Amino acid sequence: MDFSTLCIHGNIEKYDNTGAVSVPIFQSATFAHPGVGESTGFDYTRQQNPTREHLENVIKKLEGGVDAIAFATGMAAISAVMELFSPGDHIIASDDLYGGSHRLFHHISMKNGIGFDLVNTSELSLLEGLIRPNTKALFVETPTNPMMQVTDIAAVAEIAKKHQLLLIVDNTFLTPYYQQPLKLGADIVIHSGTKYLGGHNDTLAGFTVVNDEEIAERLRFIYKTTGACLSPFDSWLLIRGIKTLPIRMDKQQENAEKIANWLCEQEKITAVHYVGLPTHEGYEISKRQATGSGGMISFEVDSEETAKHILEGVSIIQYAESLGGVETLITYPMLQTHGDIPEEEREAKGINNRLLRLSVGIESAQDLIAELARVIKGE
Repeated sequence: MDFSTLCIHGNIEKYDNTGAVSVPIFQSATFAHPGVGESTGFDYTRQQNPTREHLENVIKKLEGGVDAIAFATGMAAISAVMELFSPGDHIIASDDLYGGSHRLFHHISMKNGIGFDLVNTSELSLLEGLIRPNTKALFVETPTNPMMQVTDIAAVAEIAKKHQLLLIVDNTFLTPYYQQPLKLGADIVIHSGTKYLGGHNDTLAGFTVVNDEEIAERLRFIYKTTGACLSPFDSWLLIRGIKTLPIRMDKQQENAEKIANWLCEQEKITAVHYVGLPTHEGYEISKRQATGSGGMISFEVDSEETAKHILEGVSIIQYAESLGGVETLITYPMLQTHGDIPEEEREAKGINNRLLRLSVGIESAQDLIAELARVIKGE
């Protein structure tokens, strides 16, 4: 079945007999038992709910996994994955991470006894030198947030398998429509469903998708025990959003390509980070492992003053956190998504007071470029 068809018909199981085209929202905390020791398959919504199960079955099909779990947020999904590890374990992670992941690792996971080394995972030669006897996993974002570094997933998977490590890939930016890490050798895929999967900036969600039954069982146990489940109504919003995922992402990518090329020609723009540009250092790897470049652009301007003028001058484009929705959003990573990272560490990665991140929406590219032209010129 084609990906676009799976987005709409990825779960054929019916949960009622009304003929409803849209899956019902089973807004129930608990479910009655037919008899002693008997179950309908649903007992308590923290463990499972028909609306959420429908969503999970769709995500499982799209990523090609054996199980998918829907969480209340993307950070809840990552937090659950961290519960797979024990005090004394060591994880190697991308050094250009979403700020929330960095905050979780450094302020929660480390407190719980898990050690981390952060490295540019696009530099494969650096990885094996960091592996220790207690290393248990590699955690990769690709493309990274916000510097858009690209990691060769298949090559990292070979390293992981050689050393019997789990490979965890955050696939939020490209989604399974453009990139499928499990097929490239990853063991666990993570999503912030808030972003492209939901697609409308109206709900929070997170996902884990795995290719191993044992890992799935362990995550299900963590999930039902810690209770960070996605609600029935939010599950329904994600089901609805995913139905239009391919057409939204194709439009966002089309717009992003036009904007990235335009930015490259502007005098006040000193750097453009977009994986769809042939000049991007990860361009060839991205072409090999992904079918698209997505809608995320980071760019650096000539001064802090220019950056602030852009942020305060936009109107169609909105100055807001988050990404992946139909509305175009612009973000100041140093103050917003990465504000909790120490300044020296942040600056070393290029996340400075001149860097802006653009999540391109589905508006007219002409209108978006006209607005950028106006605010970049200082009008």
